Amino acid sequence: MLIVQKYGGSSVADAERVFNVARRIMKTKAEGNQVVVVLSAQGKTTDGLIAKAKEINPRASRREMDMLLATGEQQSVALMAMAINALGGRAVSLNAVQVGIETTNTYSNARIRTIHTERIENELERSNVVLVTGFQGVNQLGDLTTLGRGGSDTSAVALAAALNADICEIYTDVEGVYTADPRVVPDAQKLDEISYDEMLELASLGAKVLHCRSVELAKKYNVKLVVRSSMTDAEGTEVKEDCKMERMLVSGVAADKNVSRISIMGIKDEPGKAFEIFSLMAKEKVSVDIILQSNGYDGRQNISFTIGRDDLELALKALEKHKERLTAQEIVHDDSVAKLSIVGAGMASNPGVAAMFFEAMYDAGVNIQMISTSEIKITVLIAKDDIDAAMVAVHDKFKNASVKMRKE
Repeated sequence: MLIVQKYGGSSVADAERVFNVARRIMKTKAEGNQVVVVLSAQGKTTDGLIAKAKEINPRASRREMDMLLATGEQQSVALMAMAINALGGRAVSLNAVQVGIETTNTYSNARIRTIHTERIENELERSNVVLVTGFQGVNQLGDLTTLGRGGSDTSAVALAAALNADICEIYTDVEGVYTADPRVVPDAQKLDEISYDEMLELASLGAKVLHCRSVELAKKYNVKLVVRSSMTDAEGTEVKEDCKMERMLVSGVAADKNVSRISIMGIKDEPGKAFEIFSLMAKEKVSVDIILQSNGYDGRQNISFTIGRDDLELALKALEKHKERLTAQEIVHDDSVAKLSIVGAGMASNPGVAAMFFEAMYDAGVNIQMISTSEIKITVLIAKDDIDAAMVAVHDKFKNASVKMRKE
């Protein structure tokens, strides 16, 4: 079998964990498999590099940030190759340029265009474990680019698709995909399986176990994807097209604290204003989530929307620059918010899910600021200080409801 494995930063945070992962890789190889491994930067390396950059230039260009941040993964693959070699194995480390991972030209949030597999295949033929830097690629100019935070998951799935691998294993510090963050909700349950669509919603809504673009790729190319722990031998969670759905109202509860709300107040109530606002966001490559439009007074309206906090400065700068053209009286923002979401394919066929969700929020005394829905998810914007209590309340509500349904 050809197996692609990905290990996150916490799995290789120090020398002990590096050797732990090295032994796991060698065991997989000893079982007769060809092994390609994608690594993230060690521990808090990326955060440390960002802090160093801010010391020098708080407004550094995205190109230079990519040059800097790409060094973290290069450290990881080189150290892992050294560990495997020290244990008597054969391994070679490769960066994105050496592999040939071609991306778009968008610095800090590039998309993979194609992957050349010849170098990897040659190394596999030599019986080497191939260690590849995650999170990065190279654009048409020959510059290093990064895929955005969490992009190593995307690197791994893209490599699995390009190599036609039998399985892609994503190793983290948890034993799989849970119904909620087990660090916040102690009785969260591990799922044996989850559909691509449900996982995609959870990933995009703040569940940190998988990067949402990796799930998109897995679904598109039908990559067999398993999430498991690098610390134990427990069976993980398989992400697949079709699941044997138990009678569960929701598959998971997700929270995202990396959110900001922007409100554009007093816009003239005339056609085209929403288009102008969101075309500005698109031009700046800022992703917009929940949108709320409300009537103001004197023929004016207010438009509020949520974005990732990392994009706040960029978005505000673009909006302020065009404030007069947008006919806005005021542009304000709020960082003290968070998103809470429930996701589940069973929602569409079970009336009353929304009522239960909002009842749980009411019982917890949590005020809702904005609401967004789709066929398999409901998302609300609430105060960040309320997010953990709200997550526990909602999880408990649906856990109890699912238990009751199974008894009926």
